Amino acid sequence: MSYASAAMIFDLHSHTLCSDGSLAPPALIARAIDSGVDVLAITDHDTLDAYEGLSLAQGRLQLVAGIEFSTQWQSTGIHVLGLNVDLDSDAVQAGVRYQTEARRARARRIGEILGKMGIPDAFAGAAALAQGDYIGRPHFARYLVNSGKARSIEDAFRKFVGDGKAGDVKQHWADLPQVVQWIRDAGGIAVLAHPLKYKLTRTKLKRLLADFVHVGGQGLEVVSGQQNPQQTAGMGQLCEQLNLLASCGSDFHAPDTRWAELGAFAPLPARVTPVWERFS
Repeated sequence: MSYASAAMIFDLHSHTLCSDGSLAPPALIARAIDSGVDVLAITDHDTLDAYEGLSLAQGRLQLVAGIEFSTQWQSTGIHVLGLNVDLDSDAVQAGVRYQTEARRARARRIGEILGKMGIPDAFAGAAALAQGDYIGRPHFARYLVNSGKARSIEDAFRKFVGDGKAGDVKQHWADLPQVVQWIRDAGGIAVLAHPLKYKLTRTKLKRLLADFVHVGGQGLEVVSGQQNPQQTAGMGQLCEQLNLLASCGSDFHAPDTRWAELGAFAPLPARVTPVWERFS
């Protein structure tokens, strides 16, 4: 795989309806092409279902096989991208199986809690909306709206499944070293996703990155969607200081989120090493 042009647009973080996105994989690919993206990674949460039946060569668009694993650092939930993984690797397949069961166990528990609150069949309703192995809080929120228990998705999160609410059930994800190992054993590059999203102080973020590097983490998502130049510069500096590879992506989920549109984000800072230079 060769990436010779500096003008190419790499979007290495996107989602389909196989996890919590709204578009089917072919529709996501078509939108990426229309948006001028040259290289796209579909990084659904803890699943590779989007790649079933897909060729990595999509006309003028090149797909990079990816996944976004959920894990935890201290008391903070974090996400790690696995980029350029071997889809058939035993390691990544084992990771998907483990995380899928952890997610389903959590979903069952959310369903039980909502049932005790007078909302029956929530697990079955969310599972039907999910149409696959990924069942997350957004699916419960949609069920709550459809069943008349909430006025909107935002209302459902505010009342039932948002952070700190009854349906905010903590998951028993694989730990950070295991997640990184799955990715590396699958021939991929482990990248800490959207570091600013965790709302950590600079000191805590540096501690997280030090731990991430210690267990084999290789990259940092320096640009995640639309962010201000100071944020990009700050993440670039951390990337340089820790000798990490730099990644970038929209974190696209749906067409109505302009701040996370495919390919619509600032370029990487000049002094960092792009993660795609290590793709093979």
